[in-house]
Amino acid sequence: MGSEPLKDKFSEIKTISNFENKYLKYDIHPWVFFGGGAIIILGVVLTLIAGEAANNAFSSIQSYIADYTGWFFVLVMNTVLVFCIILLFSDFADFRIGGEDAEPEFSTIGWFAMLFSAGMGIGILFYGVAEPMFHYVANPLSEPGTAESAQKALQLTFLHWGLHPWGVYALVGLALAFFGFSEGLPLSIRNIFYPLLGDKINGWIGNVIDILATVATLYGVATSLGLGVQQVNAGLSHLFDIPQNSMVQVVLIIIITAIATWSVVRGLDSGIKFLSEVNIFFAAALMIFVLVLGPTLFIFNGFIENVGSYLQNLPSLATWNETYDGSDWQNGWTVFYWGWWIAWSPFVGMFIARVSYGRTIREYLLGVLLVPSCVTFFWMTVFGNSAIFIEMFGSGGLAKAVQENIPVSLFVFLENFPLSTITSLLAVVVIVTFFVTSSDSGSMVIDIITAGGNPDPPKPQRLFWAIIEGVVAAVLLMGGGLVALQTASIITGLPFAIVILLMCWAIYKGLSDYKKRIEEDEE
Repeated sequence: MGSEPLKDKFSEIKTISNFENKYLKYDIHPWVFFGGGAIIILGVVLTLIAGEAANNAFSSIQSYIADYTGWFFVLVMNTVLVFCIILLFSDFADFRIGGEDAEPEFSTIGWFAMLFSAGMGIGILFYGVAEPMFHYVANPLSEPGTAESAQKALQLTFLHWGLHPWGVYALVGLALAFFGFSEGLPLSIRNIFYPLLGDKINGWIGNVIDILATVATLYGVATSLGLGVQQVNAGLSHLFDIPQNSMVQVVLIIIITAIATWSVVRGLDSGIKFLSEVNIFFAAALMIFVLVLGPTLFIFNGFIENVGSYLQNLPSLATWNETYDGSDWQNGWTVFYWGWWIAWSPFVGMFIARVSYGRTIREYLLGVLLVPSCVTFFWMTVFGNSAIFIEMFGSGGLAKAVQENIPVSLFVFLENFPLSTITSLLAVVVIVTFFVTSSDSGSMVIDIITAGGNPDPPKPQRLFWAIIEGVVAAVLLMGGGLVALQTASIITGLPFAIVILLMCWAIYKGLSDYKKRIEEDEE
């Protein structure tokens, strides 16, 4: 017989101890639950105490971290993507998640649809028009307002939304799925490191890993919620002259968090599943509307050219660090995105892991890397190329709108199409449903982590984390707006980036041990 499976070894040591007493009946890991909660609450309190000074503090912190650790974010993101590509062609690629006899729970089309839903988020609406237009009028790689800058605008947008973020999501999702389904360990970030740490994962090191995952996930989700509520406020202001300020945004957060609470109470099937289906339908309707009534030929031509240009320039774009430019453009764009995606990775990775049972590693990596990336590329081309077309050959005005107010740019864009009031209302509905599903799903993932890997923790705990997410988003908006949201992602993403880097080693060792065990059993 071969060596013991990890689940057998895991059962021999003390499993992650849950907090049990007559007063707290819920399934929680005390150090992770209270430790992560304390760090989050401390951040909220300090932001409230600082008041207006928080904005300057957030700006200084963001600049410092981006200036001195931007290279590390670039290194981690590229290392992870290369590692995933190597796995595609390795001896491990034919291993099936869940064991050789495991069968996928969902059809391939259904699986692709869920990957698509995971790839769609508030950010894709917030930046769909704004980012390509921003890069078109100002990027350090080309002259503004030219055909070359239009091409560079989509290259940079694809860099930020393409293979690199999905490489991180694929890595975390594969780690959770392999150690959870193939090795039978609880769904917790710390358990990924069992091949490296052994039973030490149940000590302070494991606590630190899960606390980092908890804090990173919450601030990553809170960043998305903050962006979303800014855009909802902008849409309502654009349509109904409702004031656009932090107080209105806080009220909106309270209202939308209440809807998320309803979703939590209703449960996964009748709550979040229903909203996700509504979400995808309306988002697809909005995209098709722009595609059909917009510059259709320009969009299709641009999609092929954008993808080709992105792939041709990917090595240089992905490793560019502004070393010889003397600029800090990447601080507010690439470094922010890398921190945001890393902070989001436990959330998206957990979702991907739960729907990928029975897939081979090769099938998993190809699906996770390519399908959401292609969908995102098409979305960004539909909205980004349409915006650039309007600016280059149409009535213009979008560049000014984006520079003056990013959240309102989508609604100014939609004014260039028929039925703009209806489509703007539709966009607000899509953003709200994204907000709710992100809050509900994010709270579920955090709760799983703080419950020691329990895949079905009690609803009151999910409710607690959903409310905390709303509170954090509200406080960050009051304490510094977009800069505060960007800083939160970078600060929490930095320490978890180290965890992500070590995760590559843990997965490789885990897969190597798994392969060795299979070979010994065959003998």
